[in-house]
Amino acid sequence: MLDDNQGDFMRTLQLGTTGPQVSALGLGCMGMSALYGDADRAESVATIHAALEAGVTLLDTGDFYAMGHNEMLIGEALRAAPAARREQALVSVKFGALRDPDGGWTGYDGRPAAVRNFAAYSLQRLGVDHIDVYRIARLDPDVPIEETVGAIAELVEKGYVRHIGLSEVGADAIRRAAATAPIADLQIEYSLISRGIEDRILPTVSELGIGITAYGVLSRGLISGHFTRDRQLGTNDFRAFSPRFQGANLDHNLGLVEALRKIAEQKGVSVAQLAIAWVLSRGPRHGAAIVPLIGARTRDRLSEALGALDVTLDETDLATIEAAVPADAAAGARYPDMQMAHLDSER
Repeated sequence: MLDDNQGDFMRTLQLGTTGPQVSALGLGCMGMSALYGDADRAESVATIHAALEAGVTLLDTGDFYAMGHNEMLIGEALRAAPAARREQALVSVKFGALRDPDGGWTGYDGRPAAVRNFAAYSLQRLGVDHIDVYRIARLDPDVPIEETVGAIAELVEKGYVRHIGLSEVGADAIRRAAATAPIADLQIEYSLISRGIEDRILPTVSELGIGITAYGVLSRGLISGHFTRDRQLGTNDFRAFSPRFQGANLDHNLGLVEALRKIAEQKGVSVAQLAIAWVLSRGPRHGAAIVPLIGARTRDRLSEALGALDVTLDETDLATIEAAVPADAAAGARYPDMQMAHLDSER
């Protein structure tokens, strides 16, 4: 159930039946360190501070984002924030992805010993005595999810972790995990053009009282209204290799954006605000708490995203949006084939 945080006028909701109370929008910090090209460190810290000042309480990261850089960046921002804002911040961490010095991806490690090892390093880099939500980034095919979740549960018992999360797992794995320990939320991609979770995953989390933290709500900027066909992407930008940003796929997908732009202009909002507001509207419809994670890297983009909280979509609006961008309307998979193979949620 949504309510008002009177101090910041930020709507909040509880992540599932066992999770924490969080702001209605979270800040995804990955792009401040990796995968979307170069970022400005000072502006990134300023953006985190602006988010906290606006009442955003949930900061999301991964220990493998630029090999720990993102956690250290968040730690720096929290140390420099006013005490009251620092204390309201909740940090969600993904772990388990294995990297090499060249930036390559070499698999996932969900063994209990690895869980404890990853957590020890994250606590140090973040400069905190506990992690608010902890989750393996992808299912380790060689380790039963019960063992991985059980290891996080031991960290909860010891006070190093507050809540257990999941990431990009399917309905069967969700049930197995929930039978092992209380699960606060599932982090998974969800947007107007990535709606695969609606068939089995959303009904499962709703039944089990698990929340959703939705990343990719603007599909990595593709449906933000700011991405253009002639934009040059560097080799350090994930989108240069993402199927949805390639050739005819990009042309098709930007056509969907233009259809959204017409609707947004009629409502007097931006394309990004319309797309975020659509995700915000899905929670009540599916009986699950859904918190969009906004990957803003600048204060301007953050301000725009926060404006989505003031956008109201009625039944006519929703029908118009879905007519313009039906489910499965996007061209191209959401990840390259090699990375899609690691997504238990897609099986």
